Amino acid sequence: MCGIAGELRFDGTRPDRAVIERMSARLARRGPDGAGIWHDGPVAFAHRRLAIIDLSERSRQPMVDAERGLALVFNGTIYNYPELRVALHGLGHQFISDGDTEVILRAYAEWGEGCVERLHGVFAFAIWNSRKQQLFLARDRLGIKPLYFAPLAGAFRFASNMQALLAAGDIDTAIDATALHHQFTLHAAVPPPLTVLRGIRKLEQGTTLTIDATGQTRQRRYWSLKAERPVTPLTEPQWIEAIRAALAEAVKRRIEIADVKVGVLLSGGLDSSLLVALLAEQGVHDLLTFSVGFEDQPEERGHEFEYSDAVAEHFGTRHHKYSIPNAEVLHNLPATVDCMAEPMVSQDNVAFYLLAEQVARTVKVVQSGQGADEVFGGYSWHQRMAAETSGTPIERFRRHYFDRDHAEFAAMVAAPYRVADVSSALLAAKLNEPFAASFIDQVLRAEATLLVTDDPVKRVDNMTMAWGLEARVPFLDHHLVELAAQMPAELKLGSGGKHVLKKIARGLLPDAVIDRPKGYFPMPALKYVRGEFLEFMRAILDSQACRQRGIYQRSYVEKLLAEPEKHLTRIQGSKLWHLALLEFWLQRNVDSGN
Repeated sequence: MCGIAGELRFDGTRPDRAVIERMSARLARRGPDGAGIWHDGPVAFAHRRLAIIDLSERSRQPMVDAERGLALVFNGTIYNYPELRVALHGLGHQFISDGDTEVILRAYAEWGEGCVERLHGVFAFAIWNSRKQQLFLARDRLGIKPLYFAPLAGAFRFASNMQALLAAGDIDTAIDATALHHQFTLHAAVPPPLTVLRGIRKLEQGTTLTIDATGQTRQRRYWSLKAERPVTPLTEPQWIEAIRAALAEAVKRRIEIADVKVGVLLSGGLDSSLLVALLAEQGVHDLLTFSVGFEDQPEERGHEFEYSDAVAEHFGTRHHKYSIPNAEVLHNLPATVDCMAEPMVSQDNVAFYLLAEQVARTVKVVQSGQGADEVFGGYSWHQRMAAETSGTPIERFRRHYFDRDHAEFAAMVAAPYRVADVSSALLAAKLNEPFAASFIDQVLRAEATLLVTDDPVKRVDNMTMAWGLEARVPFLDHHLVELAAQMPAELKLGSGGKHVLKKIARGLLPDAVIDRPKGYFPMPALKYVRGEFLEFMRAILDSQACRQRGIYQRSYVEKLLAEPEKHLTRIQGSKLWHLALLEFWLQRNVDSGN
């Protein structure tokens, strides 16, 4: 895992090294183990390295194959690189390193743009082909690794986060009204290619983008997900065994493909606990686990230590747990927001940020349970959606998922930002795509291929990479996701959600962990906003910068400030925090010139 950036000029000039260095500097936290800059004519690359595979200098980047006229910068991990290396060696390719970076370079040399279909892993990379005078960008199937870009007059820039592009300069920082609607409707998930800033886009997951020397672009989708039943039906025991085998393989790949120690972020929930169980079952010794908790509020506990402790004791892990007081949470909120590639409202951003800070002192790679709820139907809204039978798919979806109805959004924002109900239109089109067997199949496919990327996945990537820590997510292995998409919905929604995972866990985990109610990473102070947290948000929303920016209707802001704990979204997020977070992110990342 690393940070990448680059620029391609179309105007006959060369990239300014100072610009490339500014982008590289804003990626330093993603790659503390090394830095490199390479340039050739109209193109320049920058790379910040987090050394996980082949720790030697032979795998440093940018990696150049002068003989073939190729140069590469890569962020990610290719889990099948040993097999690809053998295949490429058989085709005559010679290797000078032992890592996965060079495998991508040789794969492109052999198979061209079709190399991405052969890669099993998470990746965002750029290859300059000097013979064709083309820049080739690619992002993994589920968008686990980020890739932002800025189309400019006479140039094209890309980077692993928006901050690097902002540091380069020349960015249109006006608010994108369509993206703003998604921001406040879809839990701050702004699907590609949009971001909240007009001048920055992001490459869609499962796609490639080719830019030639004149600035002409060509985008290709190389992966899509079908949610239809297999030709030969499987029984429930057969499904359980198939999912178990695929998950076990995903977990195994993510522990084996590393030349450093790998731990587990253990929340105490079913998903992360099952990862620990499968690793223990595979004979992993001296397993390191990590948990974090916060102060309780009268309405909600701030930790789940009783469950994570039980799992750690059951498997004899070397367990680390951290209790974070509210004062430390508030103190670290600015730094957390600085590390958000985009404004993200989930309460557990700061939890992951503070946990990653501690974990990075012990290991460089962890496995985490993100994606299990989206793939296996674990959220409460899945049950509520399934229980309804009236209305169109988008009507059934938005009643239980959208943070705000369109009318409330229109009342919240000033006139220049009022648009049509673009979030409903986007999700309606996504739900209605072909090759889904039922409404729930449509919902879970939309979450897995559109929404998961820009909520939990981005959150974990940003907060862990802020400390040079790589988080691996076995539940989003694309082979597992493809298999699960074919499974009947009742095997997901049964048992109150994630039925098949609970069946797999039975006998491996303590029953109390399997049968407990669905939990969330608790951060009560950002849900029940009061005291210092309320004053913090009030200061942001009453600031001159916020008033001058003019996104929000003041009457709406005052209503939320008057009764902050009354106004929660359908999934129990603070609407006041939503407003404050976006404004604070803009102040920290755009207004400040960082």
